[in-house]
Amino acid sequence: MVEIRRIAIEELEWKGSVEPNHDLLKDLQLDSLGLTVMAVGLENRFRVKLSEEDAAGLHTVADLARLVAVRVSSAGEVRT
Repeated sequence: MVEIRRIAIEELEWKGSVEPNHDLLKDLQLDSLGLTVMAVGLENRFRVKLSEEDAAGLHTVADLARLVAVRVSSAGEVRT
């Protein structure tokens, strides 16, 4: 959640708050480029891969945070 907020503010120049229930498209006003910047930032920070198929089920900041947590957990299982 903290990293999502950081990317929104620093890289996407978002001026408002970033809350778990915020809709990525409506509340944060992310377009396809904004979503790509967010995905790449999270992939780089957490060393995970996010796919276009993943994006289909994402609507809120909380959805995105859960997806990243699942990917990080799965990546850790593979490495051990």
